[in-house]
Amino acid sequence: MDELDSEIVRLLQTDARQSNRELARKLGVAPSTCLERVRALTRRGVIRGYHADIDPAALNRRVQALVSVQVRPLSRSVIDAFKDFAGGLPDVLSVFVLSGGDDFVLHVAVQDLDSLHAFLTDRLSKRREVTGFRTSMIFQQVGNTAPARLPDPS
Repeated sequence: MDELDSEIVRLLQTDARQSNRELARKLGVAPSTCLERVRALTRRGVIRGYHADIDPAALNRRVQALVSVQVRPLSRSVIDAFKDFAGGLPDVLSVFVLSGGDDFVLHVAVQDLDSLHAFLTDRLSKRREVTGFRTSMIFQQVGNTAPARLPDPS
């Protein structure tokens, strides 16, 4: 990625709803150049999509937690099967596959504590490959929604 690509990515992370014409104006390039660059970034997988950032509480998901999960036996088939299972659950916002003591972290958003308890006991604990899990409640979340590109290693 060159400087123009990096700036396109930065501007789209800030506001993905801006028109190509507006984006080109901010970049000081022709709209056709901007459009081709955005298409190339999409083809290369740099831009993976566009979405609205919705407050989970507005969707009646007021309780969020990070659930650390251990599975056994550790094999690709078990890891892939659990990843697919967890990723398909409506309460799970994100699935992270890890190294270290935990094999997964699930970002869960549910209606209330009873729903979280039901998720843990009715979904996770019934899985044969799950050998343990720990739950950490999320009180607040701060995130960087527009990370800048780091320089290439020298």
